[in-house]
Amino acid sequence: MPMLNRREFIEAALAVTVAANAPTATGCSSNKGTSKPAFGEVPRRALGRSGQSVSALGLGGWHIGIQDSEQESIRIIRAAIDGGITFLDNCWDYNAGQSEIRMGKALRDGYRERAFLMTKFDGRDAKTATEQLDESLRRLQTDHLDLLQLHEVIWEQDPQLMFDPGGPAEAMLAAQKAGKVRLLGFTGHKSPDIHLRMLQEAEAHGFRFDAVQMPLNLLDAHYDSFEKKVLPVLLRQEIGVLGMKPMGSGFFVWDDVAEPEECLRYALSLPTSVVITGCDSMPMLEQALEIGRRFEPMSEQEVDELLARTEQAARSGSNERYKTTHRFDGTYQNKSFLGPRAPDGAPAPGKARRSFIRNRVGPRPSAASDPIRTRGSGRGFGPRARAAAFSKDEAEKIV
Repeated sequence: MPMLNRREFIEAALAVTVAANAPTATGCSSNKGTSKPAFGEVPRRALGRSGQSVSALGLGGWHIGIQDSEQESIRIIRAAIDGGITFLDNCWDYNAGQSEIRMGKALRDGYRERAFLMTKFDGRDAKTATEQLDESLRRLQTDHLDLLQLHEVIWEQDPQLMFDPGGPAEAMLAAQKAGKVRLLGFTGHKSPDIHLRMLQEAEAHGFRFDAVQMPLNLLDAHYDSFEKKVLPVLLRQEIGVLGMKPMGSGFFVWDDVAEPEECLRYALSLPTSVVITGCDSMPMLEQALEIGRRFEPMSEQEVDELLARTEQAARSGSNERYKTTHRFDGTYQNKSFLGPRAPDGAPAPGKARRSFIRNRVGPRPSAASDPIRTRGSGRGFGPRARAAAFSKDEAEKIV
């Protein structure tokens, strides 16, 4: 299956960027009759062939469940929507349900109608999946989701479990028929090959995914790449592309290899429907919005320079610990989330080619001169902003 070259990727990214038309009842827009966004607005992009568009930036759900104050979480969510973000990410298992509970409260007072709401479930059988979905709907204080996704497709058995009799696919289709969900998808951070097998099994069973979520970042571009293996397939099948971990779990920012804005611009320059980024403070949200509002796709020259600069630090895969370790595998650490059909064993991590690399690649601007990189909880965009509140390993997990 031929891969798209860099020029084709850039052209595809331009093709999926659309402006918001009149908002629908779910905060998204029809792709028909759209044009380039006005300067200063967060761009809208087509969500595959669903006929809907969403904001090019999405708000990560894990991060809005960790604030000391529930009111601060609500403030961040509402400010994101007011600032032009329509796509809201969440999951049944985030922060023991607090992420969904707080988002549900934030979506009162008319905010639900302005949002494209997505959450995920973990259950690998129809009964567990349905129970988790219903609990999510109660927490989110809504009678329907715009997108429901199977979470953490990281197990070798997942493509089979999804479509087994009594599996998650049955629950998803039943929920869609009942009007509880509009669109269906899956997520995973571990293996492009598992994603591809999931898509193959779906085709074999006559099941169509509307969206697929995966890491798309500068690290991924160099090692066992979702961008190279899965993204072209999604584009050909006109499935919505949901990018996550745009900061690559913070490695480049921590080691001064690339600037946070470069990381986010790179992810946004790919032909994604939305890039989901975590903002756990108002300053971080404001800076993410600023990057989104003045976004221009990277040129081929910019992309080539950035990939050359980051290759040494990224090519081994050692720094993509969500791929090569179990640190990020929430359903492995909490297998009860999966229900009675939990897979045996453990997700098989990829094999990093060399030991953990901590190389600095060239001089970068100092943190003191760049507010995006400022240390101190809640003071900037990226993991450096949370160095005072989180250990390095903890900060990695939330980017």
